[in-house]
Amino acid sequence: MSAEIINLRQFRKKQLRSEKEKQAEQNRISFGRTKAEKQLTRSLNEKADKAHRDGRIETDDDGA
Repeated sequence: MSAEIINLRQFRKKQLRSEKEKQAEQNRISFGRTKAEKQLTRSLNEKADKAHRDGRIETDDDGA
């Protein structure tokens, strides 16, 4: 009946470091882009939005 002894303080610290590293990775993906990459994404989104708006069919809402 010998179980592995775990130091809870060390376990908590290891878990906290792991969570911080996951958050840092997400931040690198979200905020670690160059100005050119941000502008490219913005222009592509605007182009897609314009294409979407241009493809709409206008209807008359006169009630007639």
